[in-house]
Amino acid sequence: MTSERSVYLDHAATTPIDPAVLAAMVAQLEAGAANPSSIHRAGRQALAALDRAREAVATVLGATPREIIFTASGSESDNLALKGIVRALRRAGRGAHLVVSAIEHHAVLHAAAALEREGCSVTTVPVDHDGLVDPAAVAAALRDDTLLVSVMLANNEIGTIQPIAEIAAHCRARGVLMHSDAVQAVGAVPINVDALGVDALTIAAHKFHGPPGIGALYVRRGTPLEPLVDGGGQERRRRAGTEPVAAAVGMALALQLAEQRREATAAHCRLLRDQLITGLLERIPDSWLNGHATRRLPNNVNLGFAAIEGESMLLLLDQAGIAASSGAACSAGSLEASHVLLALGLDERRALGSLRLSVGRSTSADDVQYVLARVPPIVARLRSFG
Repeated sequence: MTSERSVYLDHAATTPIDPAVLAAMVAQLEAGAANPSSIHRAGRQALAALDRAREAVATVLGATPREIIFTASGSESDNLALKGIVRALRRAGRGAHLVVSAIEHHAVLHAAAALEREGCSVTTVPVDHDGLVDPAAVAAALRDDTLLVSVMLANNEIGTIQPIAEIAAHCRARGVLMHSDAVQAVGAVPINVDALGVDALTIAAHKFHGPPGIGALYVRRGTPLEPLVDGGGQERRRRAGTEPVAAAVGMALALQLAEQRREATAAHCRLLRDQLITGLLERIPDSWLNGHATRRLPNNVNLGFAAIEGESMLLLLDQAGIAASSGAACSAGSLEASHVLLALGLDERRALGSLRLSVGRSTSADDVQYVLARVPPIVARLRSFG
């Protein structure tokens, strides 16, 4: 029987749109249809709204407006960063090598694989058992022909926060460009492109209570970039296609609100996160924490449970009204363990028994107590099946 109660603990997957953001988007849509590339009055008004949104995004990130490219998603931004920068530098005869970490989002790993098929060489830097990338390991991987390093700011599965500024310093010393996927980090940790030392940085609006279907890529001025999408001259000829003005307006406001509320939201989430981690580890034997104990996102809980499969647990949690995620994916009728958990050193069976709970602004203390009461018997039930 499905529970009437609903507890959403999958904020790492996507967040509900903020009412103020939705209102701003509706107001922009109601202002009338216009292409920001058109020269008539309505087009100029749309362009002005787009420019204001771009400036707002740039201000929060510590960038300039011309360094912000609006895209359709975080995945597109990752692809544009890797393929766009590497292809442009290769065309200039600068080399053909890039470095990524073993726990990057598939948007980065698959983009790197695509470049490898084009003749590039890729070095994958491992992580320790907490999911941390060693800056010295990245430095050791750099070669004379290295063009780009891509290491995410915070991992989407285990929440581990990486020492990006240290990694970027090694890259800068060798004249290598640095990209970071910061999709999970917005609204959780400070993000300033100069403080981080990155040349490119990815964000996606739906991860911080903005609209789905829009992302952005920061590209430091002067960085070579070959567009992925050919067509018109939008986004300073770096990304063709009519810009979604209302979505850009929503993204900009969501980013501003996320930054304004960052400390309060982080404190709220951290308290609930720690209650979940402590409570579940105490109540469930043969369980463990995945990811770093302290260098982790304030909203991320990723636990492993011996002798169960995460997908089965998710089905029972869903019946109990709890929305969560696991470290397994169904492919061709069989479960595949998360590459992130395998990179931590877990064997496949242990990696399949993971649960990710990601809290958010709307999560309450009552929600946490409800989860603490429901998860242990579900784990015990699954284990009883042997």
